Parts: sequence; structure tokens; C-alpha cells
Amino acid sequence: MVAVADVLIAGAGPTGLTLAVDLARRGVACRIVDKEPVFATGSRGRGMQPRTLEVFDDLGLLDAVFAHGSAYPPMRAYQGSEVVWEGVMSEPTDPTPDVPYPNGWMIPQWRTAALLRERLAGFGGQVELGTELVALEQDEDGVIATLSRDGRAERARLAYVVGADGGKGAARRLLGVPFEGVTQEDFRVLVADVRVTGLDREHWHLWREPMIGLCPLGGTDSFQLTIADPERELATLADLAGYVAERTGRTDFRLDGLTWLTEWRPNTRMATRFQVGRVLLAGDAAHVHPPTGGQGLNTGVQDAYNLGWKLAAVMGGAPGSLLATYEQERLPVAAHVLGLSTRLFEQRTMTRGREERQLGLSYRGGPLAVDDRPAPGVLRAGDRAPDGPWEGKTLFDVFRGPHWTLLEFAGPAGAYDVRPGTWVLVRPDGYLGVVTENPATVDACLGHLGCARDDVVTARV
Repeated sequence: MVAVADVLIAGAGPTGLTLAVDLARRGVACRIVDKEPVFATGSRGRGMQPRTLEVFDDLGLLDAVFAHGSAYPPMRAYQGSEVVWEGVMSEPTDPTPDVPYPNGWMIPQWRTAALLRERLAGFGGQVELGTELVALEQDEDGVIATLSRDGRAERARLAYVVGADGGKGAARRLLGVPFEGVTQEDFRVLVADVRVTGLDREHWHLWREPMIGLCPLGGTDSFQLTIADPERELATLADLAGYVAERTGRTDFRLDGLTWLTEWRPNTRMATRFQVGRVLLAGDAAHVHPPTGGQGLNTGVQDAYNLGWKLAAVMGGAPGSLLATYEQERLPVAAHVLGLSTRLFEQRTMTRGREERQLGLSYRGGPLAVDDRPAPGVLRAGDRAPDGPWEGKTLFDVFRGPHWTLLEFAGPAGAYDVRPGTWVLVRPDGYLGVVTENPATVDACLGHLGCARDDVVTARV
């Protein structure tokens, strides 16, 4: 029996890696394994929503994300060579004091994963490739995970296991948790990463009937090619190039340098539970989305960000009931986002609105949201904590790190919409835990979670 960590994470995609980084910065010993022998390639989930940018700001990754990606380019639709429409996926929004990163950002998923691995390495962690979770046993005190590598089995005793191993991963299956939903077998989309010569990189190029898209991937020399419901099998670069030329009627640009090719079918499924004892599910292991709206990767990152501080707190002595709030908070959010992704797919629209940014998602009314004011304002417990100026810095500068933050409002509250004399307790994941005019309420909530006031960063606003 091997015991080298407190937490095992199965799956080294963005969800698992985000959780590993968050746990590592909190001093929790964890292992992260992935059954694949090499790191995944491919642009896959290339859209990073504003709320995810805020998470990566907190994790110390935002500068790298901005350095290796780009804003979404304007779209240009053609009939053959003729431009028939131009527009944008969403209208750019200027930053404000409370929302410093209001616009989505494009970065290939393989690059996001690489940046997370680099950040994890800075804490001394690394991914164990070619290592598959094959069995789980658990009792009240821990989990025995059986891992397979190079044909050899290893049994490891852990305090907790997190399955972030995707929709087809082993963790959910080993738990026997149903994965309810539908897969549309009568529709498919091919997605590939290719290089293109003869086509500008300042636009996202689109043709309809059938839908073909070529979107330049910022920070790379590649384009993401999408082909909706092709009439024949396309398995090689020659297949793709021939089909694109045939359907667009264009011979003035050329595809080469195919590095990745996959096929997806609209798949909308969600696990009926996100926790069974000491095993938890996150990301695609808990919910899979159509890629419309760019919600899948982002929702997985939010799962990890919600779970990380709770796991660390329980490992540090907080009551185990805190961990139950992970499912209580994230399952309704995942259901809501699945509905959004499905609607966008059914509408077949390329434009996006404010809802996809994930800034308005809230845990209001949840088990960790306490707001005892007689007349609550627009912002309430459970909502995202806005940014704002503070003593030559910003509130995000104060929040950055693994701690709780207590804001004592003595003057104008800006986006917080509270009266002077209000106390706002900001959770480690940047949501409002407590909004109150009675500081004893803050102490009671912290005490319930095994956290002392001395462990909280306090800022007078």
C-alpha cells in the first residue's frame, strides 16, 4: 500500500490541473495522473470566459494566458469569394473598476494545459502520464485507489479522490453514478488544427451550407478548422483540403500542417451526483456540454476553483460537511450552463451575449450564503465579489491568494451596494460568503468552518 499524497486527481486536463494548482498553493499534497501516455494536443475548448480569467488571475496565470492567446477576431462570412456578412461574436466591452476582464479570450486548450502544468511545476508538482485509475474502495477514513501503469497495479491510500477524467473516464463509472442526458448521433462536427497559407489571420472566416469555419488561433501559427456534418468521411489532410476547396469554391488558399483532428457529436449529459463519500467528480466527468458558447472548459475550471479551497479546509480540520456544499453549489450551476449550451446549439447562432461570460453565476440561497441585512441591496451573499479600487491597488489584489478576505465598509461602496458599517466576507474562491451589519455573524460563520478571524485578511474600504 502506497501513501504519498492526501488527494488523488484522475485526469490532467484543465479541470484537474486547476485543482492541482489550487491544492498545491494551499500546501495539500496531491497526485495528478492521466491515463494517456503523452499530453493531449488540439485546440479543443479554445474560449476562456471572463470569470475564468479572474480565476487565473488569482492563480498567478493571467499574464501567461494573455501572452499566449488573443482576442476573438471579427467574423467574415463568404459566398465563395464574395464577402456577404461581417460581424463579431460579441461586442467588446470596456473594463470597469468592478469587471477588469469583461471580454472572452481565445487560447488553445493545449496551451492552457501547458501553462497550468508549468504553474504546478513551480509548486513541485507534475503529472504522472500513462497512469490509469482502475478501481476504487472507500471507507469512512479514506479511499484506496488502484492505479495501473505499464501493466503493473499500484494500490494507494488517499484521504480523497477527485475524478476529472472526462465524460468517458473511469471515476464516475467506478462509482456507479448515472450520466443522464442525450447524444445526437445524427449530427457531427469535425474539428482540426491546421496551417493555412493565402488566408489572412485578422478574421474568422466562415462559409455556410455546409458550415465551414477557419479561425486563427492566437499565439500560434495555426487555424482551427470546423466542418459541420460533412457528407463523407474526412480522415486525412488531403481529405480535408479537398472537401474545403470543393465546398467553398476557393482555390486561393491552401491547408497544410495538420496537427490534430477529432469529431464530436452534440452531447449533453450530467452526473446525478458530484460526490459519493470521499470521491468527487468535476469537469466533464460530472457534465459534458456541446461546445457552443464555450462553456465546458470554463465550467470545469469553476468546479475545481469551488472544490479546491473546500478540500484544503477539510484537510485542515474544517467539518466534513463543508465538502457537501460542493455538489450543492455546483450541480445547479452545471445544470443551468448545460441548458445555455444546448439553447445556443439549437439556435445555431455565432453571436454571444452577457450570459456566457459566467460573471453572473451565483450561489445565492446556498448553504454558504449568509445575508442577514433587513434590506439587502443589488449585490447579495452568494454573488461574485466585484473588483474595485483600494488604497492605490484593487480589491482583486487583496483577494489574490488562498485566504478569506473581510471587507469593512466605512464609506461609499461602489459596486457592492452596501451601507457604511457593513461587513462583507469574501470566500477564497471570490464569492460573497457573508454580508452583514453585525460582525458577530462573521465570527459565527468562520467558527462554523473552523477558521479564526486572525486567519482572514481584513481591508477597510
